[in-house]
Formats: sequence, structure tokens, C-alpha cells
Amino acid sequence: MLYEHDRKIIRETGARYVVGVDEAGRGPLAGPLVISSVVLDLEDPIEGIRDSKKLSERKREALAHTIEAKALVSLVSIVNEDLIDRINILQATLYGMFNCVKHWSHRDDMLVLVDGNKSIPNFPEERQKTIIKGDSLSASIAVASILAKTKRDSLMRKSSNLYPLYEFETHKGYPTKKHIELIRRWGLSEIHRKSFCKKFVE
Repeated sequence: MLYEHDRKIIRETGARYVVGVDEAGRGPLAGPLVISSVVLDLEDPIEGIRDSKKLSERKREALAHTIEAKALVSLVSIVNEDLIDRINILQATLYGMFNCVKHWSHRDDMLVLVDGNKSIPNFPEERQKTIIKGDSLSASIAVASILAKTKRDSLMRKSSNLYPLYEFETHKGYPTKKHIELIRRWGLSEIHRKSFCKKFVE
């Protein structure tokens, strides 16, 4: 069903390829935002593709390896905590998305599918299409969400080795009760988003 959605867009628009774009990490109190863009071979479906939030961590990891092996193109953009604090999370998301697709701005045979309702600034409007809940509708966006999520989780596990007091390996920086308790006990680490955490340290 997700693949047919993207095939239909190609038939309707005349594009040769669609590029799925999605992010992971808008809600956490710590760690980077990760954006991924993926071009799939729509005639060679990957079994089990769906919204990354509906997959177990083990299943996501397995699918990520398959996606990276079979995707025609996959790119990742990482936006760090300092930039998120400086320009806000929405602008950081759009900035990261642009970095993931700017290489195709002059390709009139490629259509970018963006998860959500915000188009990518500085990218041709006619070469992109926003899709609300796109990670549940589009195969290309779904695989981008899987790659973004697995990459971010991997980065947070590595951060846990650098900042063991915060147990990032268990909550990945999301505002769980335990994570908030640890912030109040130890203060903020270098990778906490200061603008997100003010209310927990005042």
C-alpha cells in the first residue's frame, strides 16, 4: 500500500523518482536532530516497511540495514543541540531537510516528499510535496523515518558512554520521568537542549 502511494504520485506528476524526507528527534530534551532522505527503487519493495514509531527497535535496526543496501540513494543530515537552541526546533528541522535535498534542486525528474505540512525553504515549491502523516502513507517517507530514527538512537547510545549519569541508552534523550529526575539531580550535560530544559532546572 505504501509503495503504491508513491507509484501513484509518479504516475500523476511524471517525476522519474520520489525522494522521501523525514526526521527523528524533534521532541527530546537532549541530543541532535537527525534528518534522512531516501530514493527507493519502487519496483523492488522492502518487506515490513512502515512508520518507524510502529516498529520495535530490533525490527527498525534490521530494516535499516536492508534499506541502506537497497536504496538508490540515502543521505543523512545532523543538526546539533547548539543550532537547535539558536534557531528553534522548527527552523532546525527545515534547515536539516534542505541539507538533505539541496543536491536535487535542479533535477526536474525528482519530486521530494516531505513528512508534515511545512515545505522546505529555498527548495523549488514545484519539486516538493508535503504529506501529513507521510510516514504512514508513503514508502519513501517511511524508510527515511526508519533511517533517521536508527541513526539518532545510535548517536544517543554513544552519548551514553560519554555521559553515563544520564542513562541516554534507555530513553534516548526523550522527556521521560527518569530523565527529568536525572536532569534535576545532575544539571544539564553538554548535549542537552538548553531552551528545552529551562523549566526542569529553574
